[in-house]
Amino acid sequence: MITALLVIAILVLLIVSHELGHFIAAKIFKVRVDEFGIGYPPRAFLFGRIGDTEYTFNWIPFGGFVRLFGEDGAWAKENGSFAHADAWKQAVILIAGVAANALVAWMLFATALYIGVPRIIDTPQMGQVVKLVISDVVAGSPADVGGLIAGDEITAFIDTNGEQPMALSPDGVVDFVSERGGKPLSVTYVREHTENTVVMRPANSIIPGAADRPALGVGLVLVGDESLPLLQSVSEGFWTSLRAFGYVSNSLWTMIVGSIRGTVDISQVVGPVGLVGVIGDASRNGAGYVLELAAFIAVNLAIINLIPIPALDGGRLVMVGIEAILRRPPPKIIMQVINTIGIALVIFLMLTVTYHDIVRLFT
Repeated sequence: MITALLVIAILVLLIVSHELGHFIAAKIFKVRVDEFGIGYPPRAFLFGRIGDTEYTFNWIPFGGFVRLFGEDGAWAKENGSFAHADAWKQAVILIAGVAANALVAWMLFATALYIGVPRIIDTPQMGQVVKLVISDVVAGSPADVGGLIAGDEITAFIDTNGEQPMALSPDGVVDFVSERGGKPLSVTYVREHTENTVVMRPANSIIPGAADRPALGVGLVLVGDESLPLLQSVSEGFWTSLRAFGYVSNSLWTMIVGSIRGTVDISQVVGPVGLVGVIGDASRNGAGYVLELAAFIAVNLAIINLIPIPALDGGRLVMVGIEAILRRPPPKIIMQVINTIGIALVIFLMLTVTYHDIVRLFT
């Protein structure tokens, strides 16, 4: 229940901030905002009215919306109408939502870095809690045969005499393993919150350049929550946001190309229902991890809204561009057909993703 409320809170934060971007830009350009709503209709109650704008709370909690006067093309000649505004002003109002998401992503990344998120630690500080994590596994090595994978947390190494490494660190484990070639070692690790134990024997010729040194064939790193100073976290948060935009854009492009070729696996895409499990896992690793995940969702929301589908900001930007080139609105019937197709496509994708989310919950 708490995780579900956390998911709703994150979605409301990101979508309301997106709509707040539209709202602020509209106010700057004197476009009338008829309603600023938290959640989606039907309306639960009216917070109040300031000027021409109603502020409402609605029953469907996943997000929010801004209703602009004349955004459907009506009242095009009226002052304060979205349709009456210059094309470049309409474009700025539409892009402002994406810009708001980008800004929120930056702030979330910065806050996560300031609070502390898991990072590779070279030398642990006094009292700092760290984990020994597998960074990579050599193919065909004893570790590979034993089923270890990157991301597993190692919690214990024990030989047949009950001896353990002097320190559970990369150097401590290397020294411990290299002295026990061919002897069985019991390795305990945690994967997806489940503890497992496997027995394996160090062997020679596993590590390139160290053929005579017994090894299991794993790369190990220390991972701990490390917080950055405020100014450094803001700076690093900015560059992290840029890298996230590049990563998400590349992933989305790969998915689009895969869809055209018929090779995309949409079952791996996570929707609102699947976020309950994802954010639930993240919450077990601390607040910094949740904020970092929320920042990635903000980046996804920003990029997805730029896709030129009529139901999204990207599609509306294309329509604004066409109208600017033609110097008149496109035929209304064509707009209605395009909008209907766009909305139907979005609904279809949401239903498909939600279906796979539910399937994952029961498998």
